[in-house]
Amino acid sequence: MEYSEKRFTGERALFAQKDVRLCNCIFADGESPLKHSENVDACRVSFQWKYPLWYSKNIRIDQCAFLEMARAGIWYAEDVELKETIYEAPKGFRRVKRLTLRGVDLPHAQETLWSCDDVKLDGVSAKGDYFMMNCTDVDVQDLRLVGNYCFDGCKNVTVRKSKLLSKDAFWNCENVMIIDSYITGEYLAWNSKNVTLIDCVVESLQGLCYVDNLVMKNCKLINTTYSFEYSKADAQIDSRIDSVLNPSSGRIEAKEIGDLIIGKEYVDPAGTQIVCDSIVKRSDRPDWR
Repeated sequence: MEYSEKRFTGERALFAQKDVRLCNCIFADGESPLKHSENVDACRVSFQWKYPLWYSKNIRIDQCAFLEMARAGIWYAEDVELKETIYEAPKGFRRVKRLTLRGVDLPHAQETLWSCDDVKLDGVSAKGDYFMMNCTDVDVQDLRLVGNYCFDGCKNVTVRKSKLLSKDAFWNCENVMIIDSYITGEYLAWNSKNVTLIDCVVESLQGLCYVDNLVMKNCKLINTTYSFEYSKADAQIDSRIDSVLNPSSGRIEAKEIGDLIIGKEYVDPAGTQIVCDSIVKRSDRPDWR
């Protein structure tokens, strides 16, 4: 069935429709217009009301718009692809399997992309807290994100060439690879396991703490203090580190450390090898002032 230049209103306007092509259409007021739909191709379609695509399968969205009231738009769906689309609504994408976003803008991305599996993001811009929580098998390239608490509880994540302005990012994660990216925000990657950063620039207060198996290669830590607390780290840092606090084990290499803080009542001082040309200050407790 093909629909062109149509305006739909009312609840469940095209409920459970299959093999549908939509072009230059509008879904105005009316909840769940394409609920339980299958094999939908939508091009230049405006989604203006709540819950447009729940329990849907095999959905292709191209050059479309999800307005702010199209909140909680795509939940419990499978095989979904969005391209060159503006997705203004919050709480988009919950428990979606096999989801791809290419060239998508998410200006109100609060609580977006939760508990999704097999996710690919390429050229996505997003602003909002709690972005991508509890997702698995995630591949990200060229993500530009402003929002705190991103990627909480995720597993099997690769991030490339991205810029993240986010505190408490990558908490409670497992198997994370971040490559050629810039991250700024407090308390990075706490309570996570198997985290690798390669060719990254990081700015963080108390960043990279409580990490089990942290690997860093050719990274810079800019304005980063009280780092590596209780972490098992193999870190090769191509810059100064302002301060290092009580790493539990491993090897930390840096050009300079402003303050190396190791309290023997908390960790074994011999447990971590420090390789550094210059350590400005050594102490056994931090100055929290």
